Amino acid sequence: MTMTPAEADKVLADNFAPWVLDLGLTVESLGDDRAVLRLPWSQRLAREGGGLSGQALMAAADTATVIAVSPAPGAFVPMTTVQQSTSFQRAVTGSDVLITAVLTKLGRRMAFADITLTDSASGDLAARASTVYALMG
Repeated sequence: MTMTPAEADKVLADNFAPWVLDLGLTVESLGDDRAVLRLPWSQRLAREGGGLSGQALMAAADTATVIAVSPAPGAFVPMTTVQQSTSFQRAVTGSDVLITAVLTKLGRRMAFADITLTDSASGDLAARASTVYALMG
């Protein structure tokens, strides 16, 4: 089933903790096996030295996985992170981040995804992540 970015934004608004919503993530696009989200630059999310914090990037990658999985069952279903691994490659300063989550396997009870996080201004890769989710519903 397809889902529009507006419907996916509603999944965010209706199902995520307030501190995740405070990141300001928006859904840029969706496909059958992927989702692209935007994490807007915020000084609030920066660490010393001005780079976007790793915690914010990891939360964005985790959230993007949920949005990538949601269209498959036709709507959001409860799910939980089983594993996430993130490798940081360069700092992002003063620029939004585009988060692309691509499902590599989607089963009845488990989902696997690879995520890239890129500096929207330069296109440079900032981080890579992989996630494993248990589908609860």
